[in-house]
Amino acid sequence: MKQTFANSLIIFSLTTVLFAACSSAEKPEVATEEKKAEGANVVDLSQEQFKTANIQYSAVEEKNLSSVIRASGEIEAPPQQLVTVSSPYGGIVRQIPLLEGKFVSQGQVVAILENPEFIQLQQDYLDYKSQLSYLKEELDRQQELAKENVNAKKTFQKANSDYNSMVARVQGLRSKLQLINIDPEKVGSGNLSSRTNIYSPVSGYVTKVKVNVGKYVNANEALGEIADTRELHVELTVFEKDVPKIKAGQKVRFILNNETKERLAEISLIGREISTDRTVRVHCRLVKEDRDLLPGLFLKGIIETGIATTTALPDKAIVQAAGKSYIFIASGEKKEDEEKKRVGADRSETEEKHIVFKRIEITTGVSENGYTEVILPEGFPRNSKVVVNGAYDLLSKMNNVEEEE
Repeated sequence: MKQTFANSLIIFSLTTVLFAACSSAEKPEVATEEKKAEGANVVDLSQEQFKTANIQYSAVEEKNLSSVIRASGEIEAPPQQLVTVSSPYGGIVRQIPLLEGKFVSQGQVVAILENPEFIQLQQDYLDYKSQLSYLKEELDRQQELAKENVNAKKTFQKANSDYNSMVARVQGLRSKLQLINIDPEKVGSGNLSSRTNIYSPVSGYVTKVKVNVGKYVNANEALGEIADTRELHVELTVFEKDVPKIKAGQKVRFILNNETKERLAEISLIGREISTDRTVRVHCRLVKEDRDLLPGLFLKGIIETGIATTTALPDKAIVQAAGKSYIFIASGEKKEDEEKKRVGADRSETEEKHIVFKRIEITTGVSENGYTEVILPEGFPRNSKVVVNGAYDLLSKMNNVEEEE
C-alpha cells in the first residue's frame, strides 16, 4: 500500500514539473507574438531624420464641426415630369425621329403612325356632318309648322330627337379626330389621310425609345419616354437610424459618381415607409436648375444636420494605409549602438538617441475647414503628442522597414 502511494506521489510530481515546464515554454512564445504585433506599429527616427522630416506635434482638440449624414442615391424625375408618349389608336410606325438623350420641345412631332381606320373616322365625320345639316333644316321646318298647328306635336319631337342624336355623333367623331391630332376643320372629301402625327406633350430629354419604323403598336402602347429636367430631384437612401436626425429644409451637398463638381439640394419630403433593407427614401429639391442632370444618374450625398462638438485633428495628421486610417503619437526615446567598422572598437562610445513613434488605428468622421472628426480607441491617452506634420514620412519609413524584413 505504501509502495502504491509512493508511486502515485512520484507520478504527480513528474506531471507537475512537466506542466510547469510546458507553461514556462509557452509564455515566451505568447509574449513574443504580442511583442511582434506591437512592434509592427512602431517606428523610430534618428535625430537627423527627425529634423529632416520636420516632425511637429499637437494634441487632440474639441472642435465645432458640421454634423452630417452620408447617403447614396440617384437623380429622379417626379411622376408628373416623366411623360410616356403613346397614341389612343394603334397603327404602324412610319417615322420615329427620337434618340435617347435628344432634347425635344413641347409640340414637336416625335412619331408618325399609319392606320386605315383613320380614313374611316374622317369619312364617318363628313357623312354625319352632312346629315346634321339636313336634320337641322328639317327641325327648323317642323318647328315652323308646329307654330301654325299644321303638323302633329309628335312629328316635331321626332325631328328634334334625330337632330340632337346626330349632334352627339358629330361631336363624338370630332373628339376622336382631335385625339389622333387630326383637325376636324381641315377634313374635306378630298383631304383624307391614313397617317397621324404624335406630338411631344412636354419639353425635355428623351430617356427611352421603345419602337422602330415599321413596327405595329397597339392603342396606348408606349412609344418612348420624355423627362422634363426642369423639375428633377435628388432621391437619397437613408438608414433608419439616421432618420430622426433629418428634417425638411436641411441642405444636401451631392456629387455624381463620375464627377467632382458639388451641387446643392434641399430636403423637401421624407418617406414614411421603411423598406426591407431598413432604409427610408428622402426626396430633395434642387436649389438650382441644372440641364446637365438626367434621371437615373447615381450620386453620393451629404446631409448637413447641424453643428456638433467632437474630437478632431488636422487633416494632415491622418494617414491612410490598406483602407484604414491611422495617426502617429510620440512614444519616447531609445539609445542605439552603432558598430564601428574597426574590429574591437568600444561600442558604447557611439550611442545615438532615436525618437520612437507608435501608429494608432482610428475611425474618421466629418471633415471641415482643415479638421477631421476622429474616433479614438478606448483607453487612448488624451495628453498624447500627436504627429500633425510628417505623418506620411513616418508611414513611409515603416513600410520600408517592413519590406526589408
